[in-house]
Amino acid sequence: MTDEASETGGDAVSNEALHGAVIVGVVPDQSARVLKEAARYAKLFQAPLVVVHVDVTRFVTYEDPDGYVHSAPIDLNIAAGEGDLSRVTDAAAAVLEGTGVDWTTRQLVGDPAMAIKHLADQIDARLLVVGTRKRGFGESVREFFTGSVGARLAHRQHRPILIVPLGEPVADDEEIWPS
Repeated sequence: MTDEASETGGDAVSNEALHGAVIVGVVPDQSARVLKEAARYAKLFQAPLVVVHVDVTRFVTYEDPDGYVHSAPIDLNIAAGEGDLSRVTDAAAAVLEGTGVDWTTRQLVGDPAMAIKHLADQIDARLLVVGTRKRGFGESVREFFTGSVGARLAHRQHRPILIVPLGEPVADDEEIWPS
């Protein structure tokens, strides 16, 4: 975690204050439905919501004993991942305004499934929420090489996972990955 900011208290929120939180993984321009579902469960559990964006353009180099993560860019174009956290934070602010849910944002780096798992272990999260991928050939190829974040989380940790479908469902006789 390289950055953290609270959207309810104005200060960085400690891991202790987030004990038992609901974690939602968000990418820029994602359907608001993912945030709405995560907020609904956070409210049901009377737990804080941690809105997480994982910068896949950076990787973890090492972690200090106090938990501070040092990272380096995969590409020398450092600006490639900049701005995504602010877009995610702005989207979360718009969706979560007036919900009564205490929430904060966190910027993680590296592999999305492993980064979310690591944070979930640190704060003993109650629930992990992720969205499905968008439909399309490009997304199918990306998932083929990187795998589904939801599926990878399901096989690498013990917490319940809510996978929120994005877009319209695919009919039973329709190709999931059209060519």
